[in-house]
Amino acid sequence: MRVYKGQRMIVLDGPEGVLRTIPMGLGFAPEGHKQFEGDGRTPEGSYVIDRRNPESLFHLSIGISYPNEADIAYAKAQGRSPGGDIFIHGGPRPGIDPTNKRDWTAGCIAVSDREIEDIYAMVKNGTPIDIYS
Repeated sequence: MRVYKGQRMIVLDGPEGVLRTIPMGLGFAPEGHKQFEGDGRTPEGSYVIDRRNPESLFHLSIGISYPNEADIAYAKAQGRSPGGDIFIHGGPRPGIDPTNKRDWTAGCIAVSDREIEDIYAMVKNGTPIDIYS
């Protein structure tokens, strides 16, 4: 799985190439790598899908393994928390359309409810996810 923040696009890969591309929204301050709790950024780098939440407040969600050891060490060196609970999820707030470039999450990746249903079914825990700027 690949995420291109600048293009607001998720790419789902299969054994023979690209299975699907999905438009997305990001955190309210999308430029740069997430460093601290509350910064509104979406992480950049290599992570894995590490959990699922069928009871998510945002329809369904799958978790991204942020923060990793380097993220934790950097934030700690600055005397801050790296934050956490970064997910790909659906369920935008009323009036928010995740398919445009308005970024509204606290650092998560937002897609439509229909798209998170497909992602939830297709992407298993342990799947690598590379997030690019």
